[in-house]
Amino acid sequence: MDLFGDAAELRRAALAPLPERMRPRTLEEMAGQAHLLGPEAPLRRTIAQDRVGSMLLWGPPGSGKTTLARVVATTTGAAFEELSAVAAGKADVQAVIKRARDRLGESGQRTILFLDEIHRFNTAQQDALLPAVESGLVTLIGATTENPYSSLNAALLSRLALYELRPLPEADLLALLQRGADALGAPPADPDALAEAARLAGGDARAALSALEGAHRDAVATGADAVGADRVREAAQRMPVRYDRTGDVHYDTISAFIKSVRGSDVDAALYYLASMLQGGEDPRFIARRLLILASEDIGNADPQGLVLAAACSAAVQAVGLPEGRYALAQTTAYLALAPKSNASAVAIVRALEAVATLGNATPPTHLRSAAGPGRPLGRGRGYVYPHDEPGAWVAQRYLPDGIGDPTFYEPSDRGAEEAQRARMAELARRREEP
Repeated sequence: MDLFGDAAELRRAALAPLPERMRPRTLEEMAGQAHLLGPEAPLRRTIAQDRVGSMLLWGPPGSGKTTLARVVATTTGAAFEELSAVAAGKADVQAVIKRARDRLGESGQRTILFLDEIHRFNTAQQDALLPAVESGLVTLIGATTENPYSSLNAALLSRLALYELRPLPEADLLALLQRGADALGAPPADPDALAEAARLAGGDARAALSALEGAHRDAVATGADAVGADRVREAAQRMPVRYDRTGDVHYDTISAFIKSVRGSDVDAALYYLASMLQGGEDPRFIARRLLILASEDIGNADPQGLVLAAACSAAVQAVGLPEGRYALAQTTAYLALAPKSNASAVAIVRALEAVATLGNATPPTHLRSAAGPGRPLGRGRGYVYPHDEPGAWVAQRYLPDGIGDPTFYEPSDRGAEEAQRARMAELARRREEP
């Protein structure tokens, strides 16, 4: 049976997907993460000296979290156990803890538990880890693509050293892809094909190698002499778009989208819009964010922006997808290129702060309602109706007495607010006239 098992393992390794075959086995083979694994980096020294403590590896897919954990397994004297939180439960964790206790008692060997996708564990499952981690019975290495501050219990997180892994630079991906191309053999990959795979991967080593492998498979099937960039692009298009409507990718993408519109980069904004749509984001959510942005970041510099955003929201609600993408793209492009001003947003914040500080003071008597019982009390007496005056304007006080003369709204010199700025200056001058 051992003979058959060894043969099966050899065949499995030979048939494994390219990303698995290219997985580094040592620290020296690791690509990227120089801030963690460089020659003088603390984490590298910790691993090399076999002083690994409980830690959390946080980073995007394909950045090397699982690989790093397995490299730890090959460089440490501890027993290594691996679980995936997707399939494992509380009983599996308790079994690992029992084996760790037996192992420590029998031979003095400590245990490292690698728990992939640790954010998938619920509160009770995470709590089950606490005693073993806190006592040192188990050294926990967790891996997650989600923000640990929102996905992990504070108690567990406080017991883990947090290391953030970054997307791999294209130079590191190119070196990895060259190794992958050598492993795949004929037909060879053109340099531009490797560069295209590195560019399209977005820092994800697994995606880069998978695209290369798919392109190579197509080239073999068609008898091509080489793997070109066009085949890599086709293979990459067949790969699923990574998007989580409740996780980090969701929040990071909508943040980049809003900031691109605010920064007037229409192409970047449309790219992030396409990423969200391709990933299955709710179009109504995107439309709501555009509505907010139209007032918060454009305001009266272009009042038409809010009108268009409201129409976009109604259109998306009425027609849904896929046709709703046209309204979203139209509104995104318009708002990205519109003049920007946050003067209205700043103004309401200032006004709210004034009310919170000074209270909601009573309006002046001449502004108060004279209807019904207010008339005998003199309310409304002295009010001058602006439409009866030249220019429909009269110098009378509107703010409550006792709060001074604050200025909340300061329009910019951009777009339609330039005319408002001039209007406010003219009215201020007329108030000062005798």
